[in-house]
Amino acid sequence: MAKLICLTGSSAGRVYVLETDWVRLGRHADCNIVLDDLAASGHHAELRRIGRVWEVTDLKSSNGTAINGKEVRNATLRHGDVIEIGQTRFRFQDETTSLQPTDDDLLLVEKMRQRTQAIRREVAKVIVGQETVLDQMLMALIAGGHALLVGMPGLAKTLMVRTLARVLDLTFKRVQFTPDLMPTDITGTEVLEVNRVTGEREFRFLPGPIFCNLLLADEINRTPPKTQAALLEAMQEHRVTVGNRTLSLEEPFFVLATQNPIEQEGTYPLPEAQLDRFMFNIWVDYPSEHEEEQIVATTSAAPVSPPEPIITKPEVIQLQDTVRKIPVSPHVIKYATRLVRSSRPADARAPEFIRQYVSTGAGPRAGQYLVLAAKARAVLEGRIHVSCADIRAAAIPVLRHRILTNFAADSENVTPMDLVKRLLDAVEEPSEKDYAATR
Repeated sequence: MAKLICLTGSSAGRVYVLETDWVRLGRHADCNIVLDDLAASGHHAELRRIGRVWEVTDLKSSNGTAINGKEVRNATLRHGDVIEIGQTRFRFQDETTSLQPTDDDLLLVEKMRQRTQAIRREVAKVIVGQETVLDQMLMALIAGGHALLVGMPGLAKTLMVRTLARVLDLTFKRVQFTPDLMPTDITGTEVLEVNRVTGEREFRFLPGPIFCNLLLADEINRTPPKTQAALLEAMQEHRVTVGNRTLSLEEPFFVLATQNPIEQEGTYPLPEAQLDRFMFNIWVDYPSEHEEEQIVATTSAAPVSPPEPIITKPEVIQLQDTVRKIPVSPHVIKYATRLVRSSRPADARAPEFIRQYVSTGAGPRAGQYLVLAAKARAVLEGRIHVSCADIRAAAIPVLRHRILTNFAADSENVTPMDLVKRLLDAVEEPSEKDYAATR
């Protein structure tokens, strides 16, 4: 049972058990939790349970609502969060939350194999082929990461992202990156206006397109680094800072960025530090001949029925929590770590071709993403058992943009993808002798 523990004020120490699915907080007598706090509004905020998760929404209060010190308009609550309403602080506790998958989590995972197939069918109403791309996008999404889509123009990257947002019931925004785009064009800005009631001038925040669940950053390499960097805080911290205000983004938050791999005139390549923020680098290839014939036939005929939502937003959040809870054996973690370390030329385990062609290998974040992606793949297939095969399936999109080639590789046309494939062949899974050496 979820509950609020009052930390400050005249009700400090009081426990409010959230027995209903909707709770309003404020100074007015008709609120479920009445606050003896002059800094709170009459109807200040409300808590609402959606599925297994609780959300808090600010009701346009005068002093705002904050979660863990960050002002929010709407946010998903997690166990241990501190809610600030006026001068009153509450700690949110959800006794159903645990570090192990619950029965509800396991039930959701069991249904995911059929739901994943249903998602593919709905997306296939609009997108022909590209099953591998779709699967990798889903893996990154439920693992809580972000993805970079790289492919030639006209391969329906934007349409695929928009369709996925519809099928997952997520709010979708698209930003076309251009050389004159400013950071505030993404995050939002404060405008000065006159209050019609008091006649005083005051600042009002106008949120930018980043306030959504699924953001498409189209041609991200066409905008200067200053604007590219505006995404960094949002991608890592799920929040944005505008002026003196820090606002949390609504969960789930997922960034898909696109790049044209051949046109580099007038572009600003993403620096390695920002590339590392993307969990996956997904290559969108040309369709097969049969698929291309089907694309031409379907797009030149009457429009098909739009795709239907398969999963709700609270279920997406539950899936992200479940992925974190799924246990992984030391055998799988050792294999993921070995793959990453073998990509570094200075490492003793690095194969000869890595020493010959690589200038910089993958960092520790690659190992974290390999394990998370493997767990996400298992969940999409309705499993809670993670194997080394799941690690291998995630290796190319995770490592491709984290292995930097040198001049020798460039001169011989050896790509990072070639090196990852050779690395998968060269690095063996841990055996009994590896564990014997540590005993």
